[in-house]
Amino acid sequence: MDRNRESEEPFEKYLEEAEKASFSGWDFGYLTHTRRMVEAPLKWNYFNVVLPYIMNAESLLDMGTGGGEVLSAFSPLPSTTFATEQYKPNVEVARKKLGPLGVKVFEIEEEDSPPYNTDLPFEDDFFDLIINRHEAYYPPELYRILKSGGIFITQQVGGNTNRNLIEFLTGEPPRYSRWNLESAAAELEAAGFSIVQQQEDTQFYRFYDIGAIFYLLKAIPWTIEDFSVERYRVKLRELHLKINADGYYDTPQHRFIIVARKA
Repeated sequence: MDRNRESEEPFEKYLEEAEKASFSGWDFGYLTHTRRMVEAPLKWNYFNVVLPYIMNAESLLDMGTGGGEVLSAFSPLPSTTFATEQYKPNVEVARKKLGPLGVKVFEIEEEDSPPYNTDLPFEDDFFDLIINRHEAYYPPELYRILKSGGIFITQQVGGNTNRNLIEFLTGEPPRYSRWNLESAAAELEAAGFSIVQQQEDTQFYRFYDIGAIFYLLKAIPWTIEDFSVERYRVKLRELHLKINADGYYDTPQHRFIIVARKA
């Protein structure tokens, strides 16, 4: 059988499979259960950083809760717990998951340009604790709704995440390549926060087939905003051949975490 045809057939089948696969909430089980995509572990665990603060909080806000998968893992939750979500497809998923836990989920209208989450529907000095995993935030608004001495914890996707994948497909660097621990900590301090804890790490995602990469780009459309199979077919096929030759494809997983206190 012709080798080019042999590699072309699974390429098309991988794309067709990923196109049909559904994505709900913030659950990448479609890829991780089969380990078609794996993440190297970070130097910290978000759950273990957050849990001691939740144990001592009476009021909690989870910003950008996704489908509620992460927040629901913290049990029991404070008696007053709210969540926000901007990505419309996730809102009802989160409400179904978190409603039985007594959590009210607020749908937040997405701003067209930064800064984001500038007008949250909560009173001044309301929360003991705000947690945020991979969601945009506006430091002055956090300062407004936190109580004196309140804690903000955020784990962020750094600007170099998927850098070589983005550059390979588009020929351009990531849009937010300057988003890192240093810049985020400086913003929080400028808003009046003191930094309690901070850490940064770059590990990797590993993909074992082109369908896994397509699924990720489809699930997170802001990674490459004009992404489509038609537009990027030539580069996707080139990447498919590279995976066939090497067995896998690695791309950076850049993360940082900050624990900050309202002065």
